[in-house]
Amino acid sequence: MTTLITKRAIFHRAFIACAAFGLAGLLLTACEREEEAALGQPEEHDECEITGQAMSRKITLPAGSFTMGAHPVYVEEGPPLIVKVPAFEIDATEVTNAEFAEFVEATGYITDAERPQPGFEQSGGVVFRPPTLENPSWWHFVEGANWRTPEGPENPIGNAKARPHEPVVQVSFNDARAYAAWVGRRLPNETEWEYAANAGAGSQYPWGEERAPGGVEMANTWQGAFPIQNTQADGYAKRSPVGCFPANAFGLYDMIGNVWEWTESVAAQTDLEMVYTIKGGSFLCAPNFCRRYRAAARQAQEAGLPTSHIGFRTVSK
Repeated sequence: MTTLITKRAIFHRAFIACAAFGLAGLLLTACEREEEAALGQPEEHDECEITGQAMSRKITLPAGSFTMGAHPVYVEEGPPLIVKVPAFEIDATEVTNAEFAEFVEATGYITDAERPQPGFEQSGGVVFRPPTLENPSWWHFVEGANWRTPEGPENPIGNAKARPHEPVVQVSFNDARAYAAWVGRRLPNETEWEYAANAGAGSQYPWGEERAPGGVEMANTWQGAFPIQNTQADGYAKRSPVGCFPANAFGLYDMIGNVWEWTESVAAQTDLEMVYTIKGGSFLCAPNFCRRYRAAARQAQEAGLPTSHIGFRTVSK
């Protein structure tokens, strides 16, 4: 399992310094250009043709068996095992801002990001920002970042009200579970999630062996050299509306890329809190970093740490 990013460690881990990627002058230009693109301009697309049809749709998957953990790229993905899965129903898309807003309006629910965060003593969430020479970290705790304003209150990019069909983010495991209970459902376990994402494929990716067959991007991921250059070949700098990329063989959208998704499977337990498995990768996964845009990929995440790249979908038996 990969190293966890704890609340107390976020500002002490630089991850990869921008300077490691090339000449300082060229790098500074690239960093500044990328930050301007990511933070100062709207993303290109607000809607997709399939979004309205896909939202709120449920897909019943038949009982079956599959090879879980196939095609391991990281050690925690193996060894491959044949696993049987009972039939279950799953959301066709990730839960959207609009759907989560209905839940909040009906219940008055307050998310973890809207409460003081342990280790920070203020409300907020963790936000990705391209690194600079002055600040090589790309994760930042931002006061006031929550599901309504995923990048923070001063940044209009991704505003939930303006982008109702994007997947909701800045939701903790408890927030996702609370929503699922409200709609009479639950979060998928890791086996169910991987079975759904794999959709019977025996290939590296659910759509085949090539990440971008014929140069066509099949999921919302990062194109270019993470974390300083994103060419946005897929059309998106951050999250895309649900359903903008082809569905898998089960008719499910965005199982790969866009945002990571919570599962109810426990990955570990720390002194601070439970750690759960998230699946699917996100818009931050790139060929040179976090190649987890595959069904077999897995990551561990602290239950109470809201971020700008993790969402969820729900299931029921």
